[in-house]
This record gives sequence, structure tokens and C-alpha cells, in this order.
Amino acid sequence: MASLPLFVGIDVAKDTLDVAVRPTAETWQGDNEAVGLTALVAQLATMAPALVVLEATGGFEGPLLAALAGAAVPVVRANPRQVRAFAQAIGILAKTDRIDARVLAHFAEAVKPVPRALPDAATQELRAVLLRRRQVVDRLTAERHRLGTVPTRMHQAIPQHIVWLEGQLTSLDDDLTHLIQRSAVGQATEVVLHSSPGVGPVRSRTLLAQVPA
Repeated sequence: MASLPLFVGIDVAKDTLDVAVRPTAETWQGDNEAVGLTALVAQLATMAPALVVLEATGGFEGPLLAALAGAAVPVVRANPRQVRAFAQAIGILAKTDRIDARVLAHFAEAVKPVPRALPDAATQELRAVLLRRRQVVDRLTAERHRLGTVPTRMHQAIPQHIVWLEGQLTSLDDDLTHLIQRSAVGQATEVVLHSSPGVGPVRSRTLLAQVPA
């Protein structure tokens, strides 16, 4: 008799990884660090689950997601709202309950969301640089607004910080240019995007990072 397909839910926290498996009801906890990640990926690769579901947890799930995908383990990063709606619909989660690994495993087994390929390394790097650029722009805007409201004794420190942030912004823009130039496909796509009205360099690079080539 063929064995039943396994569905795994992983609750990713900053320091821990809580794992649940259906239909076996097996659960365990590991450490969310290099050794723990390696051990968990190896264990799941051996188990050959039909699907692993992680909850999007503000970035803590990123290394595990990438490691599982790299090991050819089918994995999905689920939207917490979708998981919660599913759990509430079947009566296994109250509004005040937290989503845990058992809920994620149940979601994986019942809904079977389709795994999507991770972006290639160049696209991931482009997204990371764009995210950092947005953070720097937000900080730069805040500092410029703050300049007119702070006490006189701080008037020197804030302009110095603004100059430093502007240097960071220039450096990030250079990084974006180099990333695009390293990719022939990206470079050709950017030329097409630039030909559209209202699409400047930053906008085109943002679209490149978000839309598959």
C-alpha cells in the first residue's frame, strides 16, 4: 500500500521553528539558526512531503524558505489572513488564537496551495536593494522635515545626517544600475519600460523587481 502524502506546517519565529505534520500528527521544535535550518531541511528532504507551508512572518521565514526551495522541497509562503480565514471557517481557530504549525499543516493538507518558484538570485538582490532604497528615502524625507522643528543645538547634526543619507542613496542608485547592467534581459526590459510615459529609472527598476522577465 502506498503511504499517505505528508503535509508540513512550520511556524517560524525569530529564534525557533515549530513543525507539525499531517496526517501523522507529529510535532517538534528546532532552532532558527544555521545548524537548525540545515538539520530541518535535511529531515524534510528525507521525508519528501507533498507540501510545506510557512506563514509570512516579517522576514524571519526567508532563509528557511530559500533553503527548502534550494533542496527541491515544495514550499509555499502563505498569507496569514488566508490561513486564519480557513481555520475559522472550519472551526479550529478563534479570533484571538494564534496561527501555529498545526494550523498551517491543516491548511496545507486541505487547501494545497500551489508552490511558486522563488525569484532568481538577481531579482532577489534587486528587490533587496530597492527595499533599502525606500528605507533611506523615507529616513531622508523625515530628517528634512525635522530640520525646521528641532532645537538650534541640533541644527548641525541633522544636516550631517542628511548628507550621509544622500550619499547612501547615491550608492544604492549605483548598485541598481550595476544590477541591471549585469543582466542582458533586465537591461533590455528596462529600455522598454523607459519608453513608457511617466516611467523613470527608479520606477522601471521597481517594475523589473516585481514582474518576471
